[in-house]
Amino acid sequence: MNRILLVARQPISRNHVFNTGVLLFVGLLLFLCGCNETETPSTPTGKVVAQVFNYKLYSDQLADLVPSGTSKDDSIRMVSTYINSWAREMVLVHKAEQNLTQAQKNVQKQLDTYRNSLIIYAYEKELIRQKLDTVVSEQEIATYYDAHPSDFELKDNIIKVVYVKVDKKAPNLAKLRTLYKSERPQDRIELEGWCRQFATNYYLDDNSWLLFDDLLKEIPIETYNKELFLQNNRDVEVADSTSFYFVHIKGFMTRNSRSPLTFERENIRNIILNKRKRELIDSMRDNLYKEALESEKVKINTP
Repeated sequence: MNRILLVARQPISRNHVFNTGVLLFVGLLLFLCGCNETETPSTPTGKVVAQVFNYKLYSDQLADLVPSGTSKDDSIRMVSTYINSWAREMVLVHKAEQNLTQAQKNVQKQLDTYRNSLIIYAYEKELIRQKLDTVVSEQEIATYYDAHPSDFELKDNIIKVVYVKVDKKAPNLAKLRTLYKSERPQDRIELEGWCRQFATNYYLDDNSWLLFDDLLKEIPIETYNKELFLQNNRDVEVADSTSFYFVHIKGFMTRNSRSPLTFERENIRNIILNKRKRELIDSMRDNLYKEALESEKVKINTP
């Protein structure tokens, strides 16, 4: 099946607008017919679908533009959008070519560096996926924590808390006032069941540390001295026009004190994994270079 090709016969100015109807028709035909060129993308030899000054867009450059299963209307839109975007970009390229010196336009070195970086990054990413040991033991985490005390100074206040928000019309609020303060396991089970039924929002994991500021985003508490507030309050009940807020502060640590291990566990795990990644990559680079030297694949002629 033959393809329709679109060639802009006149140079395209900044204000030039492609005929949308023609582009849509071209885009649809290109998508339906497919691109079967055997040339590589770097040397396109398909049909010319658009031209801006001396720059040409070929049909085989659109081969992978539309994902399989895309509807006809969406395919038309995608191809049309791409062609128009390409044309606008080429207008800018043409203007830049006219106004830059030859030295300014010589970007081959930057392109080579960028390409090399992309290839190396892809290889290292695959190496990490295949070789990295992602198991970090509790002992490793504790050892790192103990060895780096200055790295874990709290920048914010943290708390262990039970928090429940309920509508003012919720049933049996007297019972809730007893349950949310209780440390008894049976009461905690009953509180969880009550919250699932009636609470607007709640947090019952009082064994985990939270940022105090995150709690303040949820409840209408106003305090100018957060540390003093934490030191003087354990059970807090406040209200707004529609809701009651019940807060039981089980524990707290103020900023500038040492952050607890349980709060830093995931952070330390990531630090250890990143250290392993760096060591894996450095070892791979050193070994490859050593092998290349030993096999005389590296030859350096000193001046």
